[in-house]
Amino acid sequence: MDLVRSATAAGVTTVTLDSPANRNALSTPLMTQLLDALGAALTDSAVRVVVLSHTGPVFCSGADLKETAEAREAGRVPAEKLADVLAALWEFPKPVVARVGGPARAGGLGLIAAADIAVCAREATFAFTEVRLGVIPAVISATVLPRLTPRAATELYLTGNVFDGTRAAEVGLVTAAVPAEGLDAAVAGYCTALVQGGPLALAGTKQLLRRTPEASIRAELAGLAERSGGYFRSAEGREGVTAFREKRPAAWVPDQQ
Repeated sequence: MDLVRSATAAGVTTVTLDSPANRNALSTPLMTQLLDALGAALTDSAVRVVVLSHTGPVFCSGADLKETAEAREAGRVPAEKLADVLAALWEFPKPVVARVGGPARAGGLGLIAAADIAVCAREATFAFTEVRLGVIPAVISATVLPRLTPRAATELYLTGNVFDGTRAAEVGLVTAAVPAEGLDAAVAGYCTALVQGGPLALAGTKQLLRRTPEASIRAELAGLAERSGGYFRSAEGREGVTAFREKRPAAWVPDQQ
């Protein structure tokens, strides 16, 4: 059964969670198919951006609790598989945009936080429900805590309270919260901007955003200057500068038709 679907157009692959009957819960089959879809997008040079979307009214309800109950005594629970998914999203060298049209809970918030850009409907709701189940939001903390403000993380983790899209944007979980009818246009706008960037430059910028700074400012600047020079001297950098001077799209910009 296909629980994840992929479609590509104009350099953008939309990876869709398609298990609405169980609110796109993070079952092992769904996560396995999601990893496969990401792997295919990674190796396809035509893919410049990945959009993570969903069918049905719910983005993702978190771990598949039915499977978790069955697997608890038998082996690896789905929450452990989620670590593989979050690592794949966080380390993905191409930009990832999360399109969140409905509620997300627990592990689903880990997916959203792992994306580079996340856009939600203002009406969407969110909650870290783990403590109310007697468990903790351990795995998702790797992607969530770098996004949230410390006070908000403390409040939302400990209370499990529901919050809306506007609050999600205020505390850093999502990039933007927009009216539901404008969600697709907002996502498309980000994708249009992202495909203008050079593929290697985008991957390098993602590394830059997640690097560990050097201990001293001089070492920091020396390393960054060397890195910058390498990109300016690269074939991609030379093409980008030439295209700018010639007032034309760079060679890597896909046809939008």
